[in-house]
Amino acid sequence: MKPLRFAALGTGFWARFQLSAWREVGGAECVALYNRTRSKAEALGRELGIDAVYDDAEELLEKESLDFVDIITDPSTHERFVTLAAGRVRAVICQKPLAESLESADRMIQACHDAGTPLYVHENFRWQAPLRALKSVVDGGQLGSVFRARIEMVSGFDVFANQPFLRTLEQFVLTDVGTHVLDVARFLFGEVESLACHTQRIHADIAGEDVATVLLRARSGASVVVSLGYAGTPLEREGFPETFVFAEGDRGSVELGPDYWLRTTTAEGTLSRRVPPPRYDWADPRYDVVHASGVPCNANLLAAIRGEGAAETTAEDNYETLRLVFAAYESAASGEVVRIPERP
Repeated sequence: MKPLRFAALGTGFWARFQLSAWREVGGAECVALYNRTRSKAEALGRELGIDAVYDDAEELLEKESLDFVDIITDPSTHERFVTLAAGRVRAVICQKPLAESLESADRMIQACHDAGTPLYVHENFRWQAPLRALKSVVDGGQLGSVFRARIEMVSGFDVFANQPFLRTLEQFVLTDVGTHVLDVARFLFGEVESLACHTQRIHADIAGEDVATVLLRARSGASVVVSLGYAGTPLEREGFPETFVFAEGDRGSVELGPDYWLRTTTAEGTLSRRVPPPRYDWADPRYDVVHASGVPCNANLLAAIRGEGAAETTAEDNYETLRLVFAAYESAASGEVVRIPERP
């Protein structure tokens, strides 16, 4: 089968790992790169053997014959690039967070709908092997009805060292990693009817919050506590980049703990098994489970573009995650519980 042709818009820190994940999947070929700083696109192009580089995204779209684009730029540019690509390619893929506001996300979704161009979000966390295994336990009925859970991604890892721009974000941990983890909460435990959030800033030299605690009430009735933290505090058990989860139902419990150990406990006892991510030589070992999850995420999106299956992370689905992110900021500012009405 002929590979689909695509262009990557953005050649920053994450781009090389995203493009390596596409090569791992196969069936798609990156034929052009864009970056507003042309020299950065040229450098990544030399590294990956991609000759066509641009510092003008519209020129790229006019000159290249493409099946889709993968937008790997900062969120402030997403609306411009999504609307620019809509109608010119078969599909648009955009990194998370999709937009800086719900109004912007609405415009992007509408533009792609009007153009007949599917819009997908590269939301890879839910594709982590240990989280998929935990999902199968939750859905398999072993726990009965889940009534409470906690999800934690708290780390002393210095995320600012290789992504210094994060220091300048006025909204940081909830939009950066919170977008991922709140999506995991929806993936595991369903849609949310209300939430309350408290945020803190521990690093004095950053613009946004680096700690957040969110209490979700799922429509199922379950209570889910989401803890997020990049405070930089030394921890006895440094879990980065793992996501830890505990869920309790009326017939059993499950815990995803350090080093990818998954323990399911019912009246019959505890079953323990380790579910590590696949290892790839192109992945940064510090981000192994995160980079590895890009492979099945990309495979799912590629199948959808080819018409061979449904994408899990459509823009419409990810919009529900964005609603939680912005509701969390609203709650943190007001000190009030925020309801999440069902959409028609």
